Amino acid sequence: MTPPPNQSYTPPKIWWSNAVFFVSVHIAALAGAYHRPPTHVPRLTLLMSLVLWQLADFGVTIGYHRLYSHCAFRASLPVRIVLVALGSIAFQGSVKVYKLDRAYLRHRFTDDPIHDPYAATRGLLYSHMGWIFFKPKYERIEWVDREDLDNDPVVRFQHMYYVQIAFVLGYVVPIMLGYLWGDPVGAFVYGGLITRLAVWHCTFLVNSLAHWEGMQPYSDENTSRGNFILALLTGGEGNHNFHAFPHDYRSGPSRFDWDPSKWIIASLYHFGLVSSVRRARPQDIKEAKRFMNQKTHNRNTMTTGTDKAWGGPEWRIEETEVYAASVPEKCIVVIEGFVVDVTAYLKEHPGGAKVLRNYSIRRHVNGESWRDASWAFDGGLNNHSRAARRRMCELRVAKLKS
Repeated sequence: MTPPPNQSYTPPKIWWSNAVFFVSVHIAALAGAYHRPPTHVPRLTLLMSLVLWQLADFGVTIGYHRLYSHCAFRASLPVRIVLVALGSIAFQGSVKVYKLDRAYLRHRFTDDPIHDPYAATRGLLYSHMGWIFFKPKYERIEWVDREDLDNDPVVRFQHMYYVQIAFVLGYVVPIMLGYLWGDPVGAFVYGGLITRLAVWHCTFLVNSLAHWEGMQPYSDENTSRGNFILALLTGGEGNHNFHAFPHDYRSGPSRFDWDPSKWIIASLYHFGLVSSVRRARPQDIKEAKRFMNQKTHNRNTMTTGTDKAWGGPEWRIEETEVYAASVPEKCIVVIEGFVVDVTAYLKEHPGGAKVLRNYSIRRHVNGESWRDASWAFDGGLNNHSRAARRRMCELRVAKLKS
């Protein structure tokens, strides 16, 4: 994982199949609603549409996003099956596509006009749905740790049969339900087409509106914001600014934050259906809010809490290698001239433990060359937040002598 060579930027090509399907669903939904307006369909049809919208929404927010993209908790096999099935109804690709092609780059290179697929810096319309019409170019996708996805049989099965699963759950099931009360056509229009538009555009608002309008109580390092209206429409994803703590299972730490997704995860945890539910450290959340408040009201005396003078030991590289080899499980990396012991952080790292071990000094002790992790930390693999940098500083054990 060395820095890539400088490459000239070439604009992406139009993704005709995606564009035609996207536009066709909109036209069909509008035509269907015109011929079968809400006042001319049974209430059960409208109720079914609302329920399917919310279920698909939770499939994305809880399953695709918090479970698989952020690894914020672990789920039992039955829960994973249900979440992946519900996420399929949203017609946003398989879990593998969602995490690798979208969520990974979106979360690590937010606002980057090249590497962020939905960069808000390219305009509100583009970040909302303009990106759909272009074939993505994910130049850094080869650096994603795919081991968790490849080892999950639910993910493998869904990825292999995604089109069939999405078509059956998204279109066939609503029609079959509609037959129960004698309205298969209305069920197709509202449960199959209009529900699809509701899921799509509410999800897309997280890419667009959540980067344009709202509060920034935790970080202003990118354009992500908190928006209560958006939270109501997206199962709790509205407090997008809390992504400053990407491994947290919540979209907001306060009990008053509207986030039904976190309430469902907490309930599943209570009944033993999910485990390893992760939270940001309270002191990190408190410090982030303190910093933003200080930045807003007292800019001249602002302190970051990450630039304290080093008063610890200084080691030569030989001493560092001895320290790295002292315990087999240790994971020691070098970042910005400091020796950093990330052993205790391996399970917390949102990008997975493998990427940290790839830079471990112990690889040199075992006969492999190790690499300085500064490039990866400073934007090569992730645009780390101030909170992440602060945590890295806490894990320093020595300064490396030149």
